[in-house]
Amino acid sequence: MSDTGTLTWADFEAAEPAFAATVRERFGQYTHHALATLRKDGSPRLSGIEADFRGGELWLGMMPNSRKALDLRRDPRFSLLANPGSGTDMGGGDVRISGRAVEVTDPDALARYAADAGAPLPFHLFRVEPAEVVRTWVAGEEIHFATWRPGRALRTLSRGNDDAPPREDG
Repeated sequence: MSDTGTLTWADFEAAEPAFAATVRERFGQYTHHALATLRKDGSPRLSGIEADFRGGELWLGMMPNSRKALDLRRDPRFSLLANPGSGTDMGGGDVRISGRAVEVTDPDALARYAADAGAPLPFHLFRVEPAEVVRTWVAGEEIHFATWRPGRALRTLSRGNDDAPPREDG
């Protein structure tokens, strides 16, 4: 955990380096991904977004007053799904990160990020605090689910295409 008591992307990378590398690689295959936020009435909203891994953090940048930014200001909970790509092979599986998005409002921090990322101001910038990271993939005749949550070991469940219960791989 960071010195502020919040979980950072770097904390996740330190806890599960191989899994974090797989997740980051999967997000790196495409530029655009899908962000789920909550509307004012509690219903879900899906929006396109770019994810930026920089300086030990996962960042979400948005246009000024975009609906997704206003959603996150009101309720910071989100899920981010890596672009599944074309066809049915899923390019390494589905990868999803859920947690809280914390808005960065300090003008100096925004200016530093803008200069480093080459992003034109103004924009909303949110730092991700991951609460769950999930990868789902198919290998052979089985589907596998790897799940990480803060303070817990990486857990992988597998199952075939039958009515047998999933088994935990270990």
